[in-house]
Amino acid sequence: MKKILKAMILGALCLPAFLNVATAAEPYPNKTITLVVPTAPGGANDAMARIIAQGLSQKMGQPVIVDNKPGANGAIAAEYVARAAPDGYTIIFGYIATHAINPALQKLKYDPIADFEPIGMVANSPTLLVVTNSLPVNNAKELVALLKAKPDSISYASAGKGTAPHLAAELFQISTGTQILHVPYKGSAPAIVDTIGGTTQVMFPSLFSAFPQVTGGKLKALGIAGEKRSAVLPNVPTLKEQGIANMNVTQWYGLFAPAKTPKPIIDRLNKELNLTLTDKANEKKIEDQGAEVETGTPAQLKNLVQKEVVRWKKLVDSAKITAD
Repeated sequence: MKKILKAMILGALCLPAFLNVATAAEPYPNKTITLVVPTAPGGANDAMARIIAQGLSQKMGQPVIVDNKPGANGAIAAEYVARAAPDGYTIIFGYIATHAINPALQKLKYDPIADFEPIGMVANSPTLLVVTNSLPVNNAKELVALLKAKPDSISYASAGKGTAPHLAAELFQISTGTQILHVPYKGSAPAIVDTIGGTTQVMFPSLFSAFPQVTGGKLKALGIAGEKRSAVLPNVPTLKEQGIANMNVTQWYGLFAPAKTPKPIIDRLNKELNLTLTDKANEKKIEDQGAEVETGTPAQLKNLVQKEVVRWKKLVDSAKITAD
């Protein structure tokens, strides 16, 4: 009887250790993954993130739910994920604002490089120069001439101070020697609506954000701020073709996990992300909205972020741009 009791006690003492080993050995993923989106529901970023979430759910055999945490140009969501457990169950749909522009404009509670493990690129979308239909210009040169003839009489809308559309407009003014009044909005959607209505006349949205309005004839696209024309808007010339240099503003999107997330988990997420993106149906959904799917490695995304942080810091400092 004493031998049996002793065996039972030893077994009980060993049970916690056994459970810890078993838990550590559980395959990833074994529960719901949360994809945090730094923008409000219903916008272009949210739509792309939901395509990715659905694809990852199918590939990984576990639900991937979208959790929208808008605010502070994406900084609220980025800080939340940076502080999350590095276990692969909380990741972020990061983009140019959260990981490249914010560091130049805000005192952040996260480091865009040190606090994250890049998973992989999702897509990129060039910035468009669009104007309200009532503005009597049909190309970028005509707009520049009008702006110089009427300085500070024409306004441009942005998705908010410190956003990519704001910085693209500042870069345009520096490159062309023009002045445009800035009217910041809380997001791209209301800014686009007011530009369509003529409350503001000019905007520099991503092609992904404004594609439906351009193809639907609600906005005039005067140029693309990229190195090449877009396959979905082949008749719209680049600003470089129209004599405006230094206007390469590509808005990019990628997935990130908290720092110290184990490499096997990052590798699994990268693999399934790339498979999701190269699925023809998903690729078409994204490209039909004006974005270009881009796959890659975690190292490639990390290299992009490092370069972009330096680039936008230089512009913000030289143009004395603030988010206040």
